[in-house]
Amino acid sequence: MDTFTQFGLLPSILKTLDIKKIKTPTEIQRFAIPLLMSGQSVVGVSETGSGKTLTYALPLLHLLKELEDSGQAVSKSASPRAVVMVPTRDLGEQVSKVFKTFTHDTRLRIRPALGGMEFEQVRRNVSGVFEVLLATPGRLIQLMEKNLIDLSDVRVLIFDEADQMLDKGFINDSNLIAAACPKDIPLALFSATVSKPVEQLMNSLFAKAEVVRTSGSGKVVKTLKTMNETIIDGLRWPIFEKILKTKVSGGTLVFANTREQCDKIVQEMTQKGFACLLYRGEMEKNERRTNLKKFRSGEVDVLVSTDLAARGLDLEHVGRVVNYHLPQHMENYLHRVGRTARAGRSGLVINLVTERDLNLIAELEGKGQKPKELKARFKDSSGKRLHVAKDLRNPPKKKPHPQSSRI
Repeated sequence: MDTFTQFGLLPSILKTLDIKKIKTPTEIQRFAIPLLMSGQSVVGVSETGSGKTLTYALPLLHLLKELEDSGQAVSKSASPRAVVMVPTRDLGEQVSKVFKTFTHDTRLRIRPALGGMEFEQVRRNVSGVFEVLLATPGRLIQLMEKNLIDLSDVRVLIFDEADQMLDKGFINDSNLIAAACPKDIPLALFSATVSKPVEQLMNSLFAKAEVVRTSGSGKVVKTLKTMNETIIDGLRWPIFEKILKTKVSGGTLVFANTREQCDKIVQEMTQKGFACLLYRGEMEKNERRTNLKKFRSGEVDVLVSTDLAARGLDLEHVGRVVNYHLPQHMENYLHRVGRTARAGRSGLVINLVTERDLNLIAELEGKGQKPKELKARFKDSSGKRLHVAKDLRNPPKKKPHPQSSRI
């Protein structure tokens, strides 16, 4: 289907799509929306930035509004008609914004119950009459244990960004939540990659679901340009500094593998006069959210993060991703680079490549080369190992400026 009107969506939903100038369905939307509209369970695997949230939000809002229009409006408190599971608070807030774009005309109510929110606030959120519950698994289990939520009227259960729900209790929580809902309701699971927990769910809870895999799933998008910079003797900063001085349209997202590496990058950038923000675990949540807000608004153009920012965050203005430290696994790499070149836009990823990264680079380039063959990039024309000049390895420390005698 080439247009949203062909899906049979309600006029109120089509009106909002038109206002937002969302004209053409993406690949995952073309295949999965008709299945969800017909009441089938669906597993959707597609690349980041492909429009998965709208894929389930549109049919869900259509179904709930139709029930209301037919005289079956929700009347019982704390008893939602649909549940959308998300892995984190940040992603939940992002999904909530997408839903609320379409509730101006449908007048449907979305209530968040997310980890990281004050429990009293969550309790108030779910105490009234509403249609859609947006929750993290742990928080929903907590509400269920305290008998503060009733899932007996749920008509659709959705798991978004399921590959991020990686903790060991996720499978058990998912089964408990599904068991609390009516039997044989449509289930939907959306993921950018198929991790082991996702595979387990697909083989159990979603055994009868239609599986939709887009052609771009498990690959980088065509609008993404990739540059691999060879790092000699582990000396990343000189090349990274040149990258920072090369301006791009949009923000720059810099990835490292550990919190300590992120802190070191931020410290060095700050010392060299480059403005940047930090986004990682073990930070005050308010500080992390503030930093993300400043980056989103363009107040600061560089965000340094662990893989915490790699999964699911929709950062529309990211024009460049820099892998200061490359991940070991292709799955993590795909999530990182998926923060740019989203929804058909162009983007750039720059990888700082050391010899330790050659397994990933061989897989990424896909030319049939073995990692050992790629070691030639770290050797000169005579086959000798390349080294950075001593003066670059240990640059002389700048002398401090003399103190002014003026008071």
